[in-house]
Amino acid sequence: MSWMSNTTQLDNATLAMFKDRTFSHFVSAVYVVVILVNFVSNGLSLWLLVFRTSPKTPTIVFMINLTLTDLAMASVLPFQITYQMNGYDWTLGSDLCNLLTVVFYANMYCSILTMTAISIDRYLGIVKPLLFREIRENTTYAVVCCMVMWGVVLAVLYPMESTDLTFKVKDLNITTCFDVLKKDMLPSLAAWALVMFVMFVALFLIPFLVTIFCYVSIIWKLSKDAADDQKSRAIRLAFTVLFVFIVCFAPNNILLIAHAMRRLFHNKSLYMAYKISLLLSCLNSCLDPFIYYFACREFRNKLRRMLNLRALSSTDHTLGHKDSIFSSRSPSHEQEEEILKCLQNGQTSM
Repeated sequence: MSWMSNTTQLDNATLAMFKDRTFSHFVSAVYVVVILVNFVSNGLSLWLLVFRTSPKTPTIVFMINLTLTDLAMASVLPFQITYQMNGYDWTLGSDLCNLLTVVFYANMYCSILTMTAISIDRYLGIVKPLLFREIRENTTYAVVCCMVMWGVVLAVLYPMESTDLTFKVKDLNITTCFDVLKKDMLPSLAAWALVMFVMFVALFLIPFLVTIFCYVSIIWKLSKDAADDQKSRAIRLAFTVLFVFIVCFAPNNILLIAHAMRRLFHNKSLYMAYKISLLLSCLNSCLDPFIYYFACREFRNKLRRMLNLRALSSTDHTLGHKDSIFSSRSPSHEQEEEILKCLQNGQTSM
């Protein structure tokens, strides 16, 4: 978004972007692909997670939350396509503009926090199996975590919820939606800087660092105790999550803070680059089903059966009735005591 006061004209780069029909068509085409892939993959994932996966453990609850946020994001993209194809002229009113903008950005930040929650849950289940065991066996804590995530995100995004995000660009005779913001939307430049800082640090940087720590610890643990197939799944899961963070989320969040600081304090713009980074952030909804596949054995097996593929890998057959380390089930009390004894004796309990 670009910032301006009541007496300041839009910069030439932003005006040129509004006039660039080729860029609008390109963005719209990417959104169409995202919508199709999103609805098919996440619709199937939601059906498997809700109706074909049991029990509804904390990891499954987190995955359902992630799927719902992805589907919500896909539901607002048709409005974005209409807006882009209409030459950035928003005709549906300020209230709908606010709602769709909040849904769009809430999806990104709730996806980040949910993937971090999944990584913490896997870390506790594999690296610290006895820590918070009673809590992790109760799905209520996962539901509460999801509610807290949404509460935090909506609180941070409050300026988007409480202010008119439409703006009349008289030079082009169009009304934009969250592409031009008034500087007086917040009390001061310091307030703008604080909001941008909280969005970057609390909703991206800290979750990113926590996720890296969790998966590095998981891989290190499995490198000593697990079978090769389990280690390879851990590595694939870690790289999938980190790929989503680095490719989909990092450019948008870094460019958001960079563009905001340049625009607010130096009256310069990185808006075109920021708009392109938004496309990358949308792609995360197409990649999340891969996270479900690598993180949850039940989901993986149900999907394989649906596709008439072999339901279990050779390692899964070897495990027999025991839960895979990637299963959404938390180890039982007896299993955790057995794991602890084996680890104390220097043995492998996988």
